Amino acid sequence: MDWSGALKYYQDYLKIERGLSDNSIENYSFDIKKLIKWLETSSTKVTPLKINREILQEFIYHIAKEVNPRSQSRIISGLKGFFNYLIFEEYRATNPLDLIESPKIGRKLPDTLSIKEIDTIISIIDLSKPQGERNRAIIEVLYGCGLRVSELISLKISDLFFDEGFIKVTGKGNKQRFVPIGSLTIKFINIYRNEIRVHQVIKPSAQDTLFLNRRGNELTRAMIFHIVKELTEKAGIRKNISPHTFRHSFATHLLENGADLRAIQQMLGHESITTTEIYTHLDKSHLSQIINNFHPRR
Repeated sequence: MDWSGALKYYQDYLKIERGLSDNSIENYSFDIKKLIKWLETSSTKVTPLKINREILQEFIYHIAKEVNPRSQSRIISGLKGFFNYLIFEEYRATNPLDLIESPKIGRKLPDTLSIKEIDTIISIIDLSKPQGERNRAIIEVLYGCGLRVSELISLKISDLFFDEGFIKVTGKGNKQRFVPIGSLTIKFINIYRNEIRVHQVIKPSAQDTLFLNRRGNELTRAMIFHIVKELTEKAGIRKNISPHTFRHSFATHLLENGADLRAIQQMLGHESITTTEIYTHLDKSHLSQIINNFHPRR
């Protein structure tokens, strides 16, 4: 089995058996393609079934000169997953990366926005333009429901259950969950739907898609990133902000106001509670307040 064949089988496995999105599959494939390119450049002729720890160690030494420890760790993890798949399919007996350790990295705490910063971002949206109402609704959904970008752009009108106070979200691996939605977010979605979207010429494939571009088609991930970047720059916010920052802020603000971690886990669609815990970086004043309010020796 050559590398292109092994990669194609792995991609099919990720899509069919694990139900991953095209974007996730591309991210997994990127690390393997990086290894394949290095093997070709260094004239190392070895198949995925015969490659050993020593060759992979050389590859890791090579990438260590180009990328930071966090990226090294991600590449090693991605390659381990690939070789574990080959073991699962009985193409290999062992994983050549088992004895190779990832670089030690600290847990990266995500940036968050304060409520004031979020209000500032929303306040500078130009509502005189048709896309203004759409962009306001997008920001409100990102922050008000804690959605991933892929979940936002695939949100359907048929997924909105406003009378019950929920929206149906299709997350990673096509797993569906119901997320509560507040009255303010509902209000801005309805304004966009009833005053802007209703006047658009919509492509047949996007009739049920909630958020549309000017041509009546689905928005792309890149467009959401562009909208957020443009708004935060106009608002004069000097943080490293992406659409995901609103998701971090959603979780952090809920926790700071007393929400249960398990409930936040369900709303975010995390399989493991440990993933949710990274969002729980409370500031010191909040921790002190908890001690002062609830500890018997306060």
